[in-house]
Amino acid sequence: MASRDFSHRLSDAHGSLRKPVSLARRLHIDVPLLVLLLVLASVGLGVLYSASGGDMNYVRRQSIFMCLAFTGMFIVAQIPLDFYRRWSPWAYLGGCALLVGVLLFGTGAKGAQRWLEIAGFRFQPSEVMKLGVPMMVAAFLHQRAQPPSLVTVIGALAIVAVPAALIVRQPDLGTSILIAASGLFALYLAGLSWKMIGAAAMGLVVSAWPIWQWGLRDYQRQRILTLLNPHDDRFGAGWNIFNSKAAIGSGGVYGKGYLQGTQSQLDFLPESHTDFIIAVLAEEWGMRGVLLLLLLYVLVIARGIYISFMAQHLFGRLLAGSITLTFFVYVFVNIGMVTGLLPVVGVPLPIISYGGTSLITLMAGFGILMAVGTERRRVHF
Repeated sequence: MASRDFSHRLSDAHGSLRKPVSLARRLHIDVPLLVLLLVLASVGLGVLYSASGGDMNYVRRQSIFMCLAFTGMFIVAQIPLDFYRRWSPWAYLGGCALLVGVLLFGTGAKGAQRWLEIAGFRFQPSEVMKLGVPMMVAAFLHQRAQPPSLVTVIGALAIVAVPAALIVRQPDLGTSILIAASGLFALYLAGLSWKMIGAAAMGLVVSAWPIWQWGLRDYQRQRILTLLNPHDDRFGAGWNIFNSKAAIGSGGVYGKGYLQGTQSQLDFLPESHTDFIIAVLAEEWGMRGVLLLLLLYVLVIARGIYISFMAQHLFGRLLAGSITLTFFVYVFVNIGMVTGLLPVVGVPLPIISYGGTSLITLMAGFGILMAVGTERRRVHF
């Protein structure tokens, strides 16, 4: 009887030492990450209003997309990581099937066939693979010894290569490279040896010429040539880069003022509300505005890396790290493209550019990040 009373007291004492769980933890929401994303979304709507020439229709539609994206992020954050790990093969195979469907039955525009239309609903299956590929690679590596052996590396590369090749056929080289990078990041974070990385780099160098000759389409080669010499065809292929650089340079340090950008407001800047939207920000808010935006991106990336390091299991660490580094690549590629450091590949600026499908996919990835960040609390509480 005395021992039973002692055990009850010990249990009560142990329970009293537990810290109260906040509402954010119960909802599996990472508050710092959520605040940063909300600030970025607010900045995006403000810049979009200017980039669209004050068209409130764009702002309203983007606001609806953002509401859907944040709702999706919240729902995704509630799902345990074990569910993602167990169902990742089915998500991957389903995504590959949709990509095959795009090649057979897809709809397209401007020479590209990238969409499926089902019951009047049009969507881009390659967006699914932005999460499906790193999830599948992380699940594949989770079941094997680390660091990965040569056989494991080959298996992971095969997982990456299949959807990447299908997307190249659409053709959509930019998205294909980004999706491949998301899977390769997971492989790298698993402890890939530097010998294998060096061998892969040498393979890319050796294959550069054959890829240039037979692997690229004419317009893709033209984009690279335009990157090297944008002034060669200033009013043709080099028009986008020339005007985006002019907009960025004319903004100076402090900018011309909100809604006062001449390049964007007079429609000299192409795709000002999508791919080249950061040029609008640079022209109107100057270098200080760009630096503040970059600071927000750096804080988001730093938070993602922190969540990856604190992950309880290998699957969560690889998946969170891959999502975070892929987000960094999106930012880097867009800014490099707009400033003339990289070829134009049609990659939007995350959370800032206008668009629905890419935004929803991106926020779903952040939902997975939050699921990883709260996984330890799921186990202990």
